[in-house]
Amino acid sequence: MSTATEIEEIVDTFELLGDWDQRYEYLVELGERMPAMDAADKTDANRVMECMSTVHVLPKRIDGSPRLRFYGDCDTAIIKGVVALLVELFSGKTATEIGETDVDALFGGLHLEEHLSPNRHVGVYAIVNKMKGQAKALET
Repeated sequence: MSTATEIEEIVDTFELLGDWDQRYEYLVELGERMPAMDAADKTDANRVMECMSTVHVLPKRIDGSPRLRFYGDCDTAIIKGVVALLVELFSGKTATEIGETDVDALFGGLHLEEHLSPNRHVGVYAIVNKMKGQAKALET
């Protein structure tokens, strides 16, 4: 499935939810369902320093292939849900595919800018930039 199709499916799912209270609840659920990140991986090197919340993300190669699986965690429920969305979106892709992912299409379709504070909005993009940078660093 293409990344554009995945983004479209995520946006469609959010549009099925009636209002932003339901969407926030859905984000919280996504965060709760995200596999736990190994405590040993929660290092400063994997932390998104620009984020108000404490966010850690880490890619690992899938069976030595160029495809990556991301892991993440956050200390706030809604942003953890955003991290879960990004982990799911980026996992299984190569660094090149991750770098080419149009997160503006995702965030625009979800209308996140309208529903997150400006500081949180900056933090969300910092998470994306961190993940894309980590992926690029693993590129072969």
